[in-house]
Amino acid sequence: MNLTFRQKEILSAVRTAGRVAVDSLSSALDVTPQTIRRDLNILCDEGHLTRVHGGAILQSGVANTAYEARKNLSAEAKEAIGQLCAQAIPDDASLFINIGTTTEAVARHLRTRRDLLVITNNLNVANIMAENPHCGVMVTGGMLRRADGGLMGESTLDTVKQFKADFAVIGVSAIDEDGSLLDFDYREVRISKAIIANARKVYLVADTSKLKRSAPARIGHLSDIDGFFTEQPLPAPLAQICAQHGVTVHTPK
Repeated sequence: MNLTFRQKEILSAVRTAGRVAVDSLSSALDVTPQTIRRDLNILCDEGHLTRVHGGAILQSGVANTAYEARKNLSAEAKEAIGQLCAQAIPDDASLFINIGTTTEAVARHLRTRRDLLVITNNLNVANIMAENPHCGVMVTGGMLRRADGGLMGESTLDTVKQFKADFAVIGVSAIDEDGSLLDFDYREVRISKAIIANARKVYLVADTSKLKRSAPARIGHLSDIDGFFTEQPLPAPLAQICAQHGVTVHTPK
């Protein structure tokens, strides 16, 4: 289907911001909210977008959204999750932090903590934690993925396997309705699996937009983690899976 100029503008806005709202699009494009809703429905039917409450996000599938768009998507929720998870990590602890914009939010809220050892394959996390003179930072080896500052490869795995950390803080690209934790890059998945295997306690940080996405590579299952930090209560089926496997779900008060 050939898209109209307005629909192309909407797609461009979503690619930039990661998420768009009906009201803001209506004002920016000088049309009624009903017109925007029709455009969004068409773009969703064509497989470009996924509807969420009040707007839309980029459709997911076999390729991840660009880093800047992911960073902007659900930014307030990620900051709330980051603060909540950071509160659960005591001083004088070791922890893995993997690739992801939500894990970076956790790191931002650890900048005032003391005597942490952070092991990470995320250069953004390393730079954030470098601001804290009271914490050690171990950066894994590996090939740099310039798009998001991630490090991957055999040397990354080798570094992860040298540690047994007190905590792991992991992000994922999608969470399936059966509780599967999913990502797009198999190389990244291997490292996340190693991080889970080499941590005494595993914390998943993910906002609920991840429940509306899909990705092809399987990291593991909700049963592999100890705590799930998110911004609002989970749908009943996922809440039941967490309860069955003793996973504590943390949401802001």
